[in-house]
Amino acid sequence: MKLHEYQAKELLKRYNVPVQNGIACETVEEAVNAYREVSARTNSRFVVVKAQIHAGGRGKGTFIEMPEQHGVQVCKSEESAMQIAQNMLGNTLVTLQTGPAGKVVSKLFLADDAYYEGPSPVKEFYLSILLDRQTKKYAIIYSTEGGMNIEEVAHDTPEKINKEWIEPGGKLQPFQARKIAFNLGLSGEAFKNCTKFVTALYDAFIGLDCDMLEINPLFKTSDDKIIAVDCKMNLEDNALIRHKDLEALRDKSEEDPTEVEASESNLNYVKLDGNVGCMVNGAGLAMATMDMIKLCGGEPANFLDVGGGANAQTVEAGFRLILKDPNVKAILINIFGGIVRCDRVAQGVVDAYKAIGEINVPVIVRLQGTNAEAAKELIEKSGLKVQSAILLSEAADLVNKAVA
Repeated sequence: MKLHEYQAKELLKRYNVPVQNGIACETVEEAVNAYREVSARTNSRFVVVKAQIHAGGRGKGTFIEMPEQHGVQVCKSEESAMQIAQNMLGNTLVTLQTGPAGKVVSKLFLADDAYYEGPSPVKEFYLSILLDRQTKKYAIIYSTEGGMNIEEVAHDTPEKINKEWIEPGGKLQPFQARKIAFNLGLSGEAFKNCTKFVTALYDAFIGLDCDMLEINPLFKTSDDKIIAVDCKMNLEDNALIRHKDLEALRDKSEEDPTEVEASESNLNYVKLDGNVGCMVNGAGLAMATMDMIKLCGGEPANFLDVGGGANAQTVEAGFRLILKDPNVKAILINIFGGIVRCDRVAQGVVDAYKAIGEINVPVIVRLQGTNAEAAKELIEKSGLKVQSAILLSEAADLVNKAVA
């Protein structure tokens, strides 16, 4: 589950992680009031206005309706705060991560200006924590090149990317925190503050059951404080049972509507850009099915795993999801009858087909496993426009003909 910047920062505060403070708002009036409050608190007329969407690159991103407006901008007065809020709210922000369609901005975050004057120069770093699946350890990835596209840094200057690994179940050791601060080139008070920051951030990552926690930029202020100026936080969906209060932070308006509908039906669904809809029981079989679709000349339109206990209700829900995609030219249902009998799935397909009504694309059903022959006979006698197969090669041929 992805969180907005302002939500992530509030959670980090629970773990004493220093952040760039601010106020979230949803209307122009609220934005003006937020400007007044932030300006008075910081004793500065400079306030940062940040569009809140589930995507990075907001500072360089622009709005479809107003190309001169970026997703992050400093305002210097109530009037400029009002104008920027009007330019952002309700309009579509396009960044490298949103794709050309962009995302509609419905929330803003008015934050403190971190670039105030002081005895030492400000610096921007990069730091993130995630699971390294190759080593099966948590990895802290950090770099002196903060505030930039970290993928470009990793590609062009990989020597500037540093990593520190922690065993799952273990803690970040003090020497590791010191090593990170040293490699970032910090010293004195900034060095001490960085070790405290990294330690608290790792505690937040573990305590909140994060999938990913990214701070870019990790900021050294002119008076040597270390703060999170931006924050991306993804929470592990399967761990939300331990964090009932965090479920309320989910912003469904930022998610693909079809994927939201799938989650409400307990289906694992990811929309893709192809022309063959597929419905499978089991993630491994789903991946193999998508490979097969590509080999036979098609492109998968989705990843859809209905789980081991597929029945008429889940099959019908899967059908409805797939048919929402206008690019789908054929549907392939590939079920292995292990936990569930093939004839029960076949009956579910027949019932779902009748419940939905006319389906105007070819439907190929491949059932293998317990009662596969009976399932094929049931489908063939149903009188519906459903083609059945038992072997994967048969299903491949039928899909190839359907999309040719």
